[in-house]
Amino acid sequence: MLIIGEKVNVMSLTIGPAMKNRDPKPIQDMAAAQVEAGANALDINIGPARKDGPEMMEWVVNTVQDAVDVTLCLDTTNAEAMEAGLKVCKKQPIINSASGEPTRLETMTSLAAKYDAKLIGLTMPATGIPRDANGRMAIAVDIMTKMAEKGVPLENLYLDPLILPIAVSQEQALEGIEAIKMFRQLNDPPLKTVVGLSNISNGALAETKPLLDRTYLTMLATVGLDAAIADPFDKELMDTVKTVRILRNEVLYCHSYLD
Repeated sequence: MLIIGEKVNVMSLTIGPAMKNRDPKPIQDMAAAQVEAGANALDINIGPARKDGPEMMEWVVNTVQDAVDVTLCLDTTNAEAMEAGLKVCKKQPIINSASGEPTRLETMTSLAAKYDAKLIGLTMPATGIPRDANGRMAIAVDIMTKMAEKGVPLENLYLDPLILPIAVSQEQALEGIEAIKMFRQLNDPPLKTVVGLSNISNGALAETKPLLDRTYLTMLATVGLDAAIADPFDKELMDTVKTVRILRNEVLYCHSYLD
């Protein structure tokens, strides 16, 4: 299972000002710490970045790449900023994200084709997140169709069912799981899937957040989840990920596998 570290985020009280002031140290320290904690890739979230977006994304990508050598998942709704980041990525990047909204889908799949990037597809139309797994499936098919039109291999696609907070919409937790199961039936070999894991515990009490995240990850893993944008500093969560990899026969078991 791929764990994409979520902490290089413009909303952070330390990372946001560092991005604005072009101060590399907090960003590089955070990137290195996430990789040390076990993240296989890093989400680089600069938000809408309406001012200086392309220059900011290029600077942040280069800053992170000077510190770590992992896949970067570029996260912005600013298409020009997205392209600026894709141009300087040293490894095959991940675009976070396209959706079923026609303009965004057209733009992000075109960039995926141009830069041979992987793509996270949010199964959501312009009208908002579907109420059930069947609604998400319909958008997944639209995303697949557009990728085929652009010549982007389906192996480069990660479908995201869009997880909603348990504190707000409890029944949606099971719809997310059902959507993962259904996505895997759309293609042979199965399409890859990803979630923003911490969404499930958004708004919950601080003491229950880690338990909600870990338990939901385990439930998602049983139906084939491939990747999660998550907090690699949650040691018990990362121990769960290591155990999932063992039980899936992705890595060889040894008694010290948690070390």
